[in-house]
Amino acid sequence: MKLATNESSGSPTKRLRIAQIAPLYESVPPKLYGGTERVVSYVTEELVRRGHDVTLFASGDSETRATLAPGCERALRLLGKPEIGIPLQLAMLAQIFKSAHERFDIIHSHIDFWSFPFSRMSNMPSVSTMHGRLDLPDFHPVYHQFPEAAMVSISDAQRGPLPNVNWVATVYHGMPRHLLSFNPRRGEYLAFIGRISPEKRLDIAIDVALKSAVPLKIAAKVDVVDREYFAEVVKPRIKPPMVEYIGEINDQQKSEFLGGALALMFSIDWPEPFGLAMIEALACGTPVIARPCGSVPEVIRPGVTGFIAREVDELVAAVGNVDSISREQCRREFEQRFTSEVMVAKYERVYQRLIEQKAMQTEELHSQQAAAAR
Repeated sequence: MKLATNESSGSPTKRLRIAQIAPLYESVPPKLYGGTERVVSYVTEELVRRGHDVTLFASGDSETRATLAPGCERALRLLGKPEIGIPLQLAMLAQIFKSAHERFDIIHSHIDFWSFPFSRMSNMPSVSTMHGRLDLPDFHPVYHQFPEAAMVSISDAQRGPLPNVNWVATVYHGMPRHLLSFNPRRGEYLAFIGRISPEKRLDIAIDVALKSAVPLKIAAKVDVVDREYFAEVVKPRIKPPMVEYIGEINDQQKSEFLGGALALMFSIDWPEPFGLAMIEALACGTPVIARPCGSVPEVIRPGVTGFIAREVDELVAAVGNVDSISREQCRREFEQRFTSEVMVAKYERVYQRLIEQKAMQTEELHSQQAAAAR
């Protein structure tokens, strides 16, 4: 069997046939906002670069060097049809698992728990990366119903609400080393990027900007469910040049936006499993000022790559001290911990372990059946 090189460990890895399953709400990579689909793209392209045979199941307007198997013609959010996502994803899963043994060595799902029933009915090695929050008790019976399902967390904090399920690894998100450009020069504004919603607490970021007298630039989308929050809480406080709303930006615009900032404001107030914006900022050399929620303490090293504080006055003080953070060290931290190479090397180890475990289980089952037949 052909070998692919594991550059992080220096050891060869068997060339695998891998199915990557993405949500259908955004393209892979997304045209604008879309954290999960962006990570799926990074995983897929790095696996292809390392010599694996990858099939990407995603929307038809996705762009990839892997074999693209469309689950729908176009990404559903920008098409205005997000409500049909679940039935289309179920149809896509049925197609994948129907011929899995002929086509793949392992299936890697990024669509929450939807693959669990299909995996149970198949002898195919499979794993699901959990990209969303797990602290909503109403969904816990689903996970408890499938205790055998192999799951990857994207931070240790994400596991907290469900400590006793079948976690096989924690794999931090990574991104291509050269996707965003390093900027050694400090900026003159604070940056907020991603999604405007109550749990992201943009209002806190605005308070910090006003109290510290440093302008805030907001590059973010507003989902339909968050329009009321935006209209009532955020929009009245947008007053350029101190508080400026730019709207959604693409990857090509991120280097300038994040690299030109004094710091990224990551003022969340919810257990975010992994904030991709934090490592995007570090890739540009921009320190992160964040509140201690979710994965933040695992990603940011206080005094090294940014500051972690809860209250507005503490965050304002952090803005005043941000010049003590080395932008070069922020970039080094990104290169050492959060590149696609680091991320995919960990996924390769997960794949190999699950494939070997499934082979052992199958062999044991065949031995038991042979013994029973004698």
